[in-house]
Amino acid sequence: MTAPATAAVRSDRAPFETADWGLFVAVSLIWGASFLFIFIGLETLHPGLITWMRVGLGALALAAFPSARRRIEARDRRTLVALSVVWVGIPFTLFPLAEQHINSAVTGLLNGATPIFAALIGGLFFARPTRGPQRLGLLIGFVGVALVSLGGASGAGGSAVTGVLMVLAATFFYGVSVNIAGPLQQKYGSMTVMAKMLALATIWTAPFGIYGLSDSSFEIGPVAATVVLGVVGTGVAFALMGTLIGRVGGPRGSFITYLIPVVSLVLGVVFLDDRVAPLALGGVVFVIAGAILAGRRES
Repeated sequence: MTAPATAAVRSDRAPFETADWGLFVAVSLIWGASFLFIFIGLETLHPGLITWMRVGLGALALAAFPSARRRIEARDRRTLVALSVVWVGIPFTLFPLAEQHINSAVTGLLNGATPIFAALIGGLFFARPTRGPQRLGLLIGFVGVALVSLGGASGAGGSAVTGVLMVLAATFFYGVSVNIAGPLQQKYGSMTVMAKMLALATIWTAPFGIYGLSDSSFEIGPVAATVVLGVVGTGVAFALMGTLIGRVGGPRGSFITYLIPVVSLVLGVVFLDDRVAPLALGGVVFVIAGAILAGRRES
């Protein structure tokens, strides 16, 4: 669940200040907790309604920031529409569907593969081939993804396999988004791009959300969890992420991806009594190591 990098304002090599660490930890905790909130919402809400509420509330939260209202030039709107589908519409729909089959901890562990997919897709389709440590990172990372997938699907039959495949598909689309969003973010800023993408994605996710109304019951706990997921986990988190990237640069700001699986694992085990196979726990070590190598600065 990471935002692509914008142009760095400060030196990439400047030490983190206290405010930087505060933003870094806050975004990691918020996005790591998003899988827990999705799981709670699924207790009484349809997956489509969770996605629609999340996207719509996130769009409203970002609309409150003046920088989100900057106009997008006509020539860039087609890319913006495409991003609203592949960065928000599809993956945000897949995560609640996946968590009907696998627990929140495994979902978060698999999400840690985002930088690996981003590097692979960049090399295959965007003329950004991986070199040296990046190639090693891809290899190690895919070993980790395989281990987490096998561990997450073990002992639960075809249903868990379906959930794992949904999360991997969502993570793949995140990898695509990272590669095509960069020029827009450099031109207009992270806040502007994300706010308008969420507004568009609210339209795309509306049919599934409206369909889910008849299959949902509105109890306080699940509704509150989904509201927090939308306002804080989507809107506020992207605002904080945009601020962090502006302060420390995109490469180091994106390091939050490496903490999200750890946060989701701890929260799932503590609050939902999630069970994670040892194979998956070993796999996440490979995923994080591979992501760090794949995320090395390009030569």
